[in-house]
Amino acid sequence: MRQSNQTQVTEFFLLGLSDDPYTQKLLFILFLVVYLVTVLGNLLLMSLVWVDSRLHTPMYFFLCNLSLADLCFSTNIVPQALGHLLSRKKAISFIHCAAQLLLFLILGGTQCALLSVMSYDRYVAICNPLHYTNIMTWKVCVQLATGSWASGVLGSVVETTFTLMLPYQGCKSIAHFFCEAPALLVLASTDTHTSEMVIFLVGVVFLLIPVSLILVSYGRIIVTVVRMKSAAGRLKAFSTCGSHLIVVILFFGSAIMTYMTPKSSKKQEKVMSVFYAVVTPMLNPLIYSLRNKDVKGALRKVTTRNFPCSL
Repeated sequence: MRQSNQTQVTEFFLLGLSDDPYTQKLLFILFLVVYLVTVLGNLLLMSLVWVDSRLHTPMYFFLCNLSLADLCFSTNIVPQALGHLLSRKKAISFIHCAAQLLLFLILGGTQCALLSVMSYDRYVAICNPLHYTNIMTWKVCVQLATGSWASGVLGSVVETTFTLMLPYQGCKSIAHFFCEAPALLVLASTDTHTSEMVIFLVGVVFLLIPVSLILVSYGRIIVTVVRMKSAAGRLKAFSTCGSHLIVVILFFGSAIMTYMTPKSSKKQEKVMSVFYAVVTPMLNPLIYSLRNKDVKGALRKVTTRNFPCSL
């Protein structure tokens, strides 16, 4: 009877990563720098692929999609977190929270699918190089990219629905710096077992299955590379795949620890979410750019053309 007399929550209060003013200022500077690097890095990478015809290949097409997802992923979370780090009232409306959760899951699911697709692209390129152009046609690439985005939307709708359909009455304080499903379920005014099971199953589909496919692809890639007679060929193959593998480990590792492991401390969950929601979108373009000769060559070409007197 007491719960039935309570009204549905119309806004939440995000407790953030720390309540210490000095720590909040440091976090603001850190998050601002990370976000600026994320925006500039991903925009630069997409621009280079757009203007340099040598980068008009399936690998860079998928990389552009990943950069777009990273850019939107970070923009959905970090600007709001920056504002809350400077304000005393860290409120977010229920509608805004729902929209943030929906976009977070769409973009996160899309990233999972894209990373899996990129591993398949590398598998075909290295293990079946003679048939690569016949297999990875532009039609197939567009279908794979579209399927990645569509799967992100579908998974997000399911998880968001089972998270927000619960009654939220009474407690409004979210022990997090953005609206994420596990943090919201804690506040629900009813049993959350069904929603938790759905979120776990969505995690299996979008985290464990892609990771399994990636591991299978890289297992076959390693076998093929080891059999190569050319040392230069092995080095090029490992260099190309190394960048993708680093991104996979960083993103999936932290996400799996949050969604697929037994309940950990709230502090640990927040630290893991900072890693995959804030840090990884910044690292992706840096990793692919610094470890990729084609991207660095495209950057030099653009720089030379626009600033010839500086070289």
